Amino acid sequence: MITVIATLEAKEGKEEALEKALSQIIEPTRKEGGCINYDLHRTLDNPKVFVFYENWTGRAELDAHLSAPHMVDFIGKAKELLARPLDVSLLEMLSEPAS
Repeated sequence: MITVIATLEAKEGKEEALEKALSQIIEPTRKEGGCINYDLHRTLDNPKVFVFYENWTGRAELDAHLSAPHMVDFIGKAKELLARPLDVSLLEMLSEPAS
């Protein structure tokens, strides 16, 4: 399993547009093979910062997600919405999952 934490910061005045664009990719992503969960959050201390917490069954499934049509479409819009480049961390779980 691969965990992804992706942080996105909206340009000033683009917070609602970014939230809408991010919300539109949730359902198609959740239907992709290998997607365990794909959850969008907003930080409490800065309403311009959004965080995706994702879990995938493997790297091949994550790579396929990044080339899916809805992601390609979002990436095309990202430059006009983001204040800085997307920050992505890929994590490997070392502990056993909680039961």
